[in-house]
Amino acid sequence: MAIITISRELAALGDEIASELAKKLNYRLVDKNTLEQKIKSYGVDGAMLKKYDERKPPLWASLSQDRDNYLHFLKTSQLAEAKLGNAVFVGRGASAIFKDIPGVLSIFLVATPEIRVERVKSYFHCDEKKAKGIIEKSDNDRIGFYHYFFDMDWRAPENYLLTLNTGRTHPLVCTEIIKRLADYHITEETQALHEMRIKDATLAQEIKHFILYEKEAPVHFLDVVVSGDKIVLYGVANSQALVDAAMSAAIEKAMGYSSLTVISEIQVVQEYSIVP
Repeated sequence: MAIITISRELAALGDEIASELAKKLNYRLVDKNTLEQKIKSYGVDGAMLKKYDERKPPLWASLSQDRDNYLHFLKTSQLAEAKLGNAVFVGRGASAIFKDIPGVLSIFLVATPEIRVERVKSYFHCDEKKAKGIIEKSDNDRIGFYHYFFDMDWRAPENYLLTLNTGRTHPLVCTEIIKRLADYHITEETQALHEMRIKDATLAQEIKHFILYEKEAPVHFLDVVVSGDKIVLYGVANSQALVDAAMSAAIEKAMGYSSLTVISEIQVVQEYSIVP
């Protein structure tokens, strides 16, 4: 099992290279359409996706419950896709969501400003001024998206295993470089660690989803960590009854994993509430 994430500037040919790479490696391509369908399958409407998808949210939107819901369903859908096996993920914060998973290849694709402008002029049949405006808005949205949702610098090279300039390197050569890097980077040892961490992260997200969205237990700032033989719940609740409900839901969802113990680190704060 392996995951490759493709982050890209607008007009850096990220979608084209990701598609070609998936074909060469016989991996599934997880792009915008794939994730939108997955997220909608959880009952999320298209308006929420349009509001937040690789966009810098306005202040009111960044502080709303919709923001938290979007991030939850984005992570849930990406982990569900990762659980299915080898995949190339395009954008949508995948490099941040999978950053702590061993064996993940995180690639950032860029191009020179001049080449980006020429490509955007061709894509949108517009003049240079309009093209520069489109690029600036796209860059600002993606910078804001990563900042608000992941507290991550989208362009920082240390967040990626490899950065490629598609203005100076042919897309087919970029694809071959990434393919060869995958051959060297994904070893039997990293494969085993990768599969274990994906399994743990997916189970943790499934438990979180079950508590919040199926059992509707309002535990604030809920986080679930699965590691070794333990499932640990973190968060804040306004009563012990809510803690007990979250614990019961976690145990129910983890049924079948007999070796796992559920532990609560949820803090009880009387009359705790947050601004919706």
